[in-house]
Amino acid sequence: MPHSPSSEHPAVAADPLVSGLNPQQREAVLYRGPALLIVAGAGSGKTRVLTHRIAHLISTHDAWPSQILAITFTNKAANEMRERVGQLLGAAAEGMWISTFHSACVRILRREIAALGLGASFTIYDTHDSRVLLKRLIKERHADVEGLTAAAAQHRISAWKNELRDPDDVSRELQPGDPTGEAVLDVYRAYDDALRRANALDFDDILVYTVHLLNGFPEVRHRYQQKWLHVLVDEYQDTNKAQYELIRALTTPAVEGQPVPALTVVGDSDQSIYAFRGADLRNIIDFDKDFPGTHVVLLEQNYRSTQRILDAANAVIARNYDRAAKQLWSSLGDGEPIEAFAGYSAHDEAQFVADEITRLHREGLDYRDIAVFYRTNAQTRALEEIFVRAGVPYRLVGGTKFYDRAEIKDALAYLVALVNPADELSVRRVLNVPRRGIGPTTESRLVHFAAEHGLTLPQALSQAKGIGLGPKVTQAMTSLGQALEDAQRALSTERLDEVVHRFFEHIGLIEALRTSLDDQDHARAENLEEFEAQLTDYAEKNPDAQLIDFLTEVSLTAAADDLEDESGSVVLMTLHTAKGLEYPAVFVTGLEQGLLPHQMSIDEIGGIAEERRLFYVGLTRAQRRLYLSLAVNRTVFGQAQTHEPSQFLADIPDDLINWRQRPEDLMVSSLGSRGDSSRRSTPSLSPEDSSRRTQTPKRGGWASQVTAESLAKPMLQVSVGDRIRHASFGQGTVRELAGEGRKQVATIVFDGGARKKLVVALAPITLAE
Repeated sequence: MPHSPSSEHPAVAADPLVSGLNPQQREAVLYRGPALLIVAGAGSGKTRVLTHRIAHLISTHDAWPSQILAITFTNKAANEMRERVGQLLGAAAEGMWISTFHSACVRILRREIAALGLGASFTIYDTHDSRVLLKRLIKERHADVEGLTAAAAQHRISAWKNELRDPDDVSRELQPGDPTGEAVLDVYRAYDDALRRANALDFDDILVYTVHLLNGFPEVRHRYQQKWLHVLVDEYQDTNKAQYELIRALTTPAVEGQPVPALTVVGDSDQSIYAFRGADLRNIIDFDKDFPGTHVVLLEQNYRSTQRILDAANAVIARNYDRAAKQLWSSLGDGEPIEAFAGYSAHDEAQFVADEITRLHREGLDYRDIAVFYRTNAQTRALEEIFVRAGVPYRLVGGTKFYDRAEIKDALAYLVALVNPADELSVRRVLNVPRRGIGPTTESRLVHFAAEHGLTLPQALSQAKGIGLGPKVTQAMTSLGQALEDAQRALSTERLDEVVHRFFEHIGLIEALRTSLDDQDHARAENLEEFEAQLTDYAEKNPDAQLIDFLTEVSLTAAADDLEDESGSVVLMTLHTAKGLEYPAVFVTGLEQGLLPHQMSIDEIGGIAEERRLFYVGLTRAQRRLYLSLAVNRTVFGQAQTHEPSQFLADIPDDLINWRQRPEDLMVSSLGSRGDSSRRSTPSLSPEDSSRRTQTPKRGGWASQVTAESLAKPMLQVSVGDRIRHASFGQGTVRELAGEGRKQVATIVFDGGARKKLVVALAPITLAE
């Protein structure tokens, strides 16, 4: 329910910096005390509150601009905050420190780093610089024999630094018998030494060195505590250990009794979705314990979304425990129902999304006002394919188009090498993918040998013994040449997707990424698996097609002109990228168990809770229209699998959703076992989820338990022409059958005109009498 305006002093009501704020926002702006926690729900105007608080501190002479430090996570947020305060105060705002964590720390270090034995002219290594250095160190120390790559070492060293763990700390905690861990540690020591010799810091060092400086030198810490009267931190729920320790060092006395800056933090534990980057949710949950005397202000009025959208979001996030209780509300009215759709396949789901976008655009909504969210980048393939066919202009935010991704280009280059061995560019692209010791010099010798003997590069690979190289690289080249030759031969007699899958498996294309220590490589492996799934779909629909036909279709899709008009493009992005954004119409796709929540999160402590927060973030990006969708069948690892709807869908009350097509219209599943149980594992649940599993679901069909008796019943046998009865659609006739056993799919035309594809073993159908 909306809060009633509180009575206030006339002078306060007349103050332009607070007069347009709601009571809770005013409270946050006016409060003066040592520690303030502003719990800002999604769309509650937190940036406005923070900028008005800064402006009010200055306008009331509670602080000079130079006595304020405001910290954000991105340059964009810092620039926006600086601009807004400038609009409120004009020239009176000059002199504030409004910057990112890294920018603020660099300013401190430029002045103070001599205390740590480094020069003030230190250079800063970006990600590429660091990776080049790590690559050289790995090679020098022969750490690559453990399969260690520069990207993997960089990822692990960065995580250690953000936890403030130096090489000695890591050494004490390293488990014995971990050769890869020992190799990374050895490189970590060498890397730190090399940086110091070069008078250089990487991005993680900027925070780490500042924390060490403030904690190790009380006089430096005291100087900055005297400089600032107020420290304000945005998105506090996203802080990691190093950032937390930096804020603690600035706002807790080095010597008891010394004055310190007042601390204001803004955040929302319900939107903490960056644990994989080291963000620690406890920083905001335990804020009042870390800073005794904390005053808490709760911002619950949402200015972005309609009430139905907020009711759904509130219902979802309420299932998480250990959170600050809040209930978002809006004065924008109930709004339209949430539209939901369960597709038979990922392409059906994508077609629904495209059709709805076309309808919304026809009704006057600009494409740029529509966003499509997904959990993993691999999901974009079906969406992109259907959007191109439907003429829906789109652009990927925070990602590369599916066919432009390096790993997909590598896969396509291999396939081109199979159908056109004379394409030297494609063959050269993949000579060392995955790594097989063919460097630039060896590649040049191979190209020269091929030209000298009138051979294609694949032929030259097979005859590599004649080049006069070392035995290891000769064997690698010969093996690749033989694999290409075998796959080429098999393509004339076997189905193309089976040949390609075996070929990729033989050369280790996906396995090399799947076993990498770099999390980004795991995402690349998922993309290649999605590519294989696409090839399988194509082969099933076009059994007589050749590999060149598939490559032609891909080329046409990938090379399609970017569709653009005066209304812009639909934006496609991951749910993680969507945080902080808002759109009039939002589609949250892929709402399947194992996808959202993601399978990798299910066995992690707190994993389900974080995935629920991610879904909550997606829901609360929508302003007026919200669509939820899933695919009952999705191709994973090259095989079509039946998926349960996401457990999060059962959290949303029935009366908020208008189902265009329900999951139970296509299948019967449960939150427990399913007929083809050999293909999946039962998820491990967090405490709040396991307790709720025992509750009676709010809707029937897919959300109800399948009984032991129903699982024990013999599988229904149907034939083309059979009359059947469906629990929802009534009677119909079987028109087509595909697959066998529990994978058998029936195409049924119902008497009411509906045409559906149903998994016979799972659908609620019986033979009509």
